[in-house]
Amino acid sequence: MAAAARPLDLRGGGRTRRRRAVNRLAEALATIAALTAVAVLAIVVLSVAKRGAGQLSWEFLTGDLPLFGLEGGGIAPLIVGSAILVGIATAIALPLGVLTALFLTEFAPPRLARPIQLTLDLMNGLPSIIIGVFIYGLLVYGHTQSGLAGGFALSIVMLPLVARSAQEVLRLVPTAQREGALALGASRWRTVLGIVLPSALGGILTGTVLAVARAAGETAPLLFATSIYPNVVQSDPAHALPNMPVQIFIWSESADPADHERAWATALVLLLFVLATSVLARAALARSRRKLGQ
Repeated sequence: MAAAARPLDLRGGGRTRRRRAVNRLAEALATIAALTAVAVLAIVVLSVAKRGAGQLSWEFLTGDLPLFGLEGGGIAPLIVGSAILVGIATAIALPLGVLTALFLTEFAPPRLARPIQLTLDLMNGLPSIIIGVFIYGLLVYGHTQSGLAGGFALSIVMLPLVARSAQEVLRLVPTAQREGALALGASRWRTVLGIVLPSALGGILTGTVLAVARAAGETAPLLFATSIYPNVVQSDPAHALPNMPVQIFIWSESADPADHERAWATALVLLLFVLATSVLARAALARSRRKLGQ
């Protein structure tokens, strides 16, 4: 009689046990890293809120900047100026970023796409202080500081973020939609503008919101472009515009404790804006991905 078949050992050997141990270790390290990042963010938010919440009031949000050495005042000029600067930057970066992403995703040959992609990556990692020096030499030196110069500086910060996020969303559009439109006789540009772009519009707007949140907190470019401004609301971008990042820096360098309290309160307003826009952007991006996946 033939020897009985040996039962199959499903428990695995030493190599399987080592893989399981390494897998558990990697999961534990990843969990610790994620919890550490959340803890650091929580500490920053709580610290700013603890020091700045007591200064917040309706008068603080709607009043003009305080004169030197006087109490009271508000940050209405800073809010208006920051909104105008970010609006100018968005008006420049959004169309350029989307068109760049469309070109790279739909039209560019590989030999041309690679250097453009590398340029976007370098711009994304470029220190903002270098952008500020560049804008100072290009638009401020020999002229005057202005909101236009500040908006242009922030648009350089936003452009690679908008372009990269738009690229990722455009790649999520199913290829079958492009092929179907082309099979029906639509031109390449008609397909892109009528099919691809509308399908990715939600994700593109989400990436733009994230870029806005990043640009709203930039200080270094604005120190060179628009840091000498009046204490009242200024809406003409041809002149220097008050803004929150620069004023936080100015107040933090002051010897007056009241200025330090104003700096913390302004930082809290800016932080709440960035957190709110980031959360809304993440929610919109998740909704856009679910829609594209249907």
